[in-house]
Amino acid sequence: MILSNTGDAGWTPSADDGAAEFRQGMSYPAKLTQLLLARFRAGGRGIVVMPTELVARNGDTLRARVLALAGPLDAGLAEWIAGQVVFANSLVDRIVSEPLEPAGAVAEPYALWAVEDCPGHLLPCRHPALKVVADLNRIERLKLHILNLGHSYLLADWLKRGGDKAALVRDVMADHAIRADLESLYADEVLPVFAAAGQGEEARDYVATTLDRFANPFLAHRLSDIAQNHAEKVRRRIGAFVSRGDKFCRATPQPRLRGVIAGIEGAA
Repeated sequence: MILSNTGDAGWTPSADDGAAEFRQGMSYPAKLTQLLLARFRAGGRGIVVMPTELVARNGDTLRARVLALAGPLDAGLAEWIAGQVVFANSLVDRIVSEPLEPAGAVAEPYALWAVEDCPGHLLPCRHPALKVVADLNRIERLKLHILNLGHSYLLADWLKRGGDKAALVRDVMADHAIRADLESLYADEVLPVFAAAGQGEEARDYVATTLDRFANPFLAHRLSDIAQNHAEKVRRRIGAFVSRGDKFCRATPQPRLRGVIAGIEGAA
């Protein structure tokens, strides 16, 4: 099994991706294609690939990228990948706030690793937080458009206020005005869309859990860490959700979310 968690930048296409041989500057999908090429030429068996990056339908998306890169490298490689390599869609939901030296990290008690059921998939281990689910999309939407959306919304406000590098998520959540604004955002601009799409009860429960997770006094989760790739995160977390709102709930205007999108477009 191949597991990955490369972050947003790891999937960004590179000029080296089309090279016939491995180059360090390649994106993760291209490096994976090179690994599978070596396995194919060595007569190796098929394998399960399980990405955990927060990319919509990450297994399907990675499979499409790899197949597009495989064709020009070897006539039989794409056929072997299509028939022998399983790409599993999965999602990890856990806030990790800081490293522990020499190895490890501080993480919250809440944990979920959801793997979408598909023919041929394997689980990397057994754990109460590791669950096989029939539909990953529902879980993915909750995390991306509630927890991650909330992070990006708090970050946009933090940047507007000057961006103190030492500021923690738990600190801004302790500010009654900031927390009230976030709660209002969820109530007025987020939950109506989930309700219109048939996930109202799930979303209300997840919002309540998310607010508690953000306020966890034991997590030193810096806003400056969340700021990495902020513009791209806003597009995926907030821009995509506003488009979903336009589809399912046009009566919800979402002015604050649209304001965050306008902020990154104005800065571009």
